[in-house]
Amino acid sequence: MVTPPKMSSSTPIVANLAAVQRRIQEAAQTYGWKAPSLLAVSKGQPDSAIRRAFAAGQVQFAESYVQEALAKMALLKDLPIVWHFIGPIQSNKTAQIAQHFDWVHSMDRVKIAERLASARPENISPLNVCVQVNVSGEASKSGVGPGELPAITEAVSALPGLRLRGLMAIPEPTLDFATQRAAFHVVQALFEGLHTQGYDLDTLSMGMSGDLEAAIAEGATIVRVGTAIFGPRG
Repeated sequence: MVTPPKMSSSTPIVANLAAVQRRIQEAAQTYGWKAPSLLAVSKGQPDSAIRRAFAAGQVQFAESYVQEALAKMALLKDLPIVWHFIGPIQSNKTAQIAQHFDWVHSMDRVKIAERLASARPENISPLNVCVQVNVSGEASKSGVGPGELPAITEAVSALPGLRLRGLMAIPEPTLDFATQRAAFHVVQALFEGLHTQGYDLDTLSMGMSGDLEAAIAEGATIVRVGTAIFGPRG
């Protein structure tokens, strides 16, 4: 296991990015997986911080609040950023999400999927979506239970305007590596189960600043990192 380094809000973003990439590469080598893509979680961060990260080579950014994200997109429209939405999806925000984002990681209701599909402009590529799985069974956490996954996967995969890419999960926080890994193993098993049913999936979005090594150990293809890049949000 690789011990995550302590990060400081005063540490330059470029150095933080390099440190996170080292963690990713080391974990991938340790556990024998291809290194996952790094998704920088920029919610709560100013557009200037995103510019610094982009200048250091980071292209993919994630937001959780639609209005905050749209304001940043307007300020950063000169940059070819790939925008991911990772927060809970409100019905009245689906049109804005479908029109402005490239990815959605937090899809957990057929109704929301239908609204996203109908609002996705026909002149752009399909919206990449991941179904969020509530792997720890927390009542306060978004996502579908493992038992609900087959039905929602079938419904989403049939919708025009959407491309089902895989699964996303945010397990209950813990500092115990074995517990972290066990939760991610459940997600990986669900992912492989969908493969055996014939779904063409390629994305496991799991792992954050405090547990990315455990996620990579279980085959994560995207890790979502905020604090370790940008420092604590104010």
